[in-house]
Amino acid sequence: MTPEQSILNLLGLAARARKIVSGEEQVIKEVRNNGAKLVVLATDASANTRKKMQDKCHSFNVELQEFGTRYNLGHATGKDARVSLAIVDDGFAKKLSELLNEI
Repeated sequence: MTPEQSILNLLGLAARARKIVSGEEQVIKEVRNNGAKLVVLATDASANTRKKMQDKCHSFNVELQEFGTRYNLGHATGKDARVSLAIVDDGFAKKLSELLNEI
């Protein structure tokens, strides 16, 4: 299994465990409330969205990683296209961060 596939599988598992928040406004809300442990942003996100997420994550000391396309992230979580995901569980966030740093 490729590292990319492992990441998508773990995102799917976290989504089924209800440890992921998706959608730009909900992700920003989780970052503000210190609920987000890791934010995953699609590589095809708009420049405006990318800047907004980078600024918000930097302000609240939340790790931000870019991975996959909006369709990959949506498919992995069982939803339509998703540009941003917030992981709200320490265990999932730690493992995803390790896998994302490998690639």
